[in-house]
Amino acid sequence: MNKKRWVSWSLIMLAFVIALAGCGAKTETKPGAESPKPTTSEQPGTDGGAGTAKLTGDFEVQYFVGGYGDAWWKAIIEEFQQKHPDLKIKQSAGSQINDQMKPRWIQGNPPDFVYIAGAGANPRSMFLDDQLMDLTDWLKEAKNDEGDKILDLLISKPEEYTPGKYFTIPHSFDAWGTFYDKALFKTKGWEAPKDFPSFMALGEKIKAEGSMDVYIHTGVYPYYINGGLLDNTTVSMNNDDGSIITRINALEKGIFKSEPVMKALDRIVQMRDKGFIAKSSVALNHTDSQSQWLQHKAAFIPNGLWIEGEMSKDIPAGFEFGFIPSIGQDPGGKFVAVPLTANVGIAKKAKNPEAAKAFMQFIFTKDASKKWAELSKAIMNVKVDLDDTNAPALIKEANKYLSDPNTIITPETVIPEDLVKVRSDATIALTEGKITPEQWGDRVEEAADKIRAKATK
Repeated sequence: MNKKRWVSWSLIMLAFVIALAGCGAKTETKPGAESPKPTTSEQPGTDGGAGTAKLTGDFEVQYFVGGYGDAWWKAIIEEFQQKHPDLKIKQSAGSQINDQMKPRWIQGNPPDFVYIAGAGANPRSMFLDDQLMDLTDWLKEAKNDEGDKILDLLISKPEEYTPGKYFTIPHSFDAWGTFYDKALFKTKGWEAPKDFPSFMALGEKIKAEGSMDVYIHTGVYPYYINGGLLDNTTVSMNNDDGSIITRINALEKGIFKSEPVMKALDRIVQMRDKGFIAKSSVALNHTDSQSQWLQHKAAFIPNGLWIEGEMSKDIPAGFEFGFIPSIGQDPGGKFVAVPLTANVGIAKKAKNPEAAKAFMQFIFTKDASKKWAELSKAIMNVKVDLDDTNAPALIKEANKYLSDPNTIITPETVIPEDLVKVRSDATIALTEGKITPEQWGDRVEEAADKIRAKATK
């Protein structure tokens, strides 16, 4: 399955003119009739604490079922039901749920709580369509059912769709990075690199041995190398300041020719000129490049944390996944993780907002996060120690980096789809030696200028 998850800005801007026609397929739901707005015998505390409110009435949860499955959702909703037996909980879920539920969102009859993930889901579009509740004031003090302040627990903070305002909370957390086989490295006596000089030094050893390429990537989908190498290196070259990703997302004039971007591109050039990048990469899609890497035709690959699950049927015996958030930093520089998240939110027209907030407080706990790691084989956006869980070893290793205060978690990279293609094509041309970093900057900046011009009309 193609794991492309870049949010298409151009599609976002067209969200207002999406056709109202919806899929007529039946949703996967639990029975539950419509009811008037519920009442509670005790309202949640004004400090945002979990409180002891008795929740009643109907409560509907919408969630997409994809690579993470639905085991966690079913388990967590059942636990919430047991805690609040007077609630009538309805689950609307499935792989096509976003299309199936779209008419209800448009007609102003949405579910109360929504997991915004999968095809057809876009949190910024929902914000632009005024479909999501403003969570800002509530979230500032909201505590989970374990008594912890939710904002303090988050690995990745909520995106501000408008300055200072929160409408969603990142729930599932994925990250780009560089992957290697820890078992192979142990056999060879190689140490995983901690920075760019140590990566280059190890690359020289690998190349001299002659049995494999140093670095392979997905040339057919260059956003893998952009996310797993270029973007995090750009942050490193910006003095470990992740705000440059926000400036990139905003298409700030001149940002694609800025000094941090040029320095990051130069590191790719150094890898290219040393012959470290497999020449076969340009023609490979994601599964082909991953297969070659698993077969030890290359030592490193830029990818996302989903790689183990995606390639589960092709993993050789004894292979041990290793993860490094970034390799482009200077000695002493921090690791940089570029995330990909899926959000949760509460409908602005929710019929049971009290239950939706209580459910939000119920799921953003360390206990629920551990369950997510075990049942979904992924990381939830909560800082927690996973050592005592049955989560995959790769997830445990990545979680240590992502929960470490010395790891920089950047905003997601979200640029217009037209610009994604131009930037990707330019990066491939750079890896092949067809253009220089300066020409890369000219290409991408020119494309950004056209988008800026359209936005001002």
